[in-house]
Amino acid sequence: MSRDTIAAIDIVAIARGLRARERAVLARAITLVESTRADHRAAAQRLVQELLPATGRAVRLGITGAPGAGKSTTIDALGTYLTGQGRKVAVLAVDPSSSRTGGSILGDKTRMARLAIDPNAFIRPSPSSGTLGGVAARTRETMLLCEAAGYDVVIVETVGVGQSETAVADMTDFFLVLMVAGAGDELQGIKKGIVELADMIAVNKADGDNIERAKLAAGEYRAALNILRPQSEHWSPPVATYSALTGSGIPELWAQVEKHRAVMTKAGELGRRRSEQQVKWMRVMLEERLTARLRSDPAIRAALRKLEAAVAEGRLTPTLAVEQIAEMLGV
Repeated sequence: MSRDTIAAIDIVAIARGLRARERAVLARAITLVESTRADHRAAAQRLVQELLPATGRAVRLGITGAPGAGKSTTIDALGTYLTGQGRKVAVLAVDPSSSRTGGSILGDKTRMARLAIDPNAFIRPSPSSGTLGGVAARTRETMLLCEAAGYDVVIVETVGVGQSETAVADMTDFFLVLMVAGAGDELQGIKKGIVELADMIAVNKADGDNIERAKLAAGEYRAALNILRPQSEHWSPPVATYSALTGSGIPELWAQVEKHRAVMTKAGELGRRRSEQQVKWMRVMLEERLTARLRSDPAIRAALRKLEAAVAEGRLTPTLAVEQIAEMLGV
């Protein structure tokens, strides 16, 4: 029996196990998707293609937040609320910063204590692939596997900083930005680019003596949103307060996610947004493939070093250097 036939049988078995909602099979499938081996990558792509008809029905929720905003406690509280409503919740993390250590941040299960032992929840950090594009691509594929395995809410958390927020916004339906009150000038903790991506801003820790501060912070964030043009003519991002500690405001927070989904679906914008995301995903993967070729081909790598030296010494313009590299790549 050929290697291709064996791979095909394995893929059929994994796909069947995923559709049967077997957690162990889901974990194995994600490991396959995360592998960098060429034969594993080929098998993973066949698996994702096979499962494509069983994906796309879940609510895709992206969550980011300022340092200390309580992302993990919020996800723990929200996820537990959702599983209590009969939903199945998957939590994924986009963590480009983990490339410094060569691994993923594995503390997620200790930071989300209730979800970690919930049979209707699945938590999976994303390992570093050396680039944000690589991490995001693996997370997208993992998201599809979770949907095929019957998880109807997929929460994608940004663990890293910088462009990871954009990456998560580009793979989810609803992008929630968490903030916290009582940290001095409230607007210092918020970046214009992230506000423009937000479908909602939620101020955490609205409990005890901090309730009034949370309300004041929410007012400042509303004022900030008022001077920005919303992403969609059909949705103005709301600002709410809640407490991940007590659970107060969590049902209302989820109600906004559902309201957004209903509004965007009726307007036809949810489908358009997902279509655009698919095209962006394709482009990111194309760029990743070209970059991988630059790194893996010894001849191109040697030529690239010489060209870099020539550009650094002023003997060659960057434009001509790029042209020569493009010729070597055949593009």
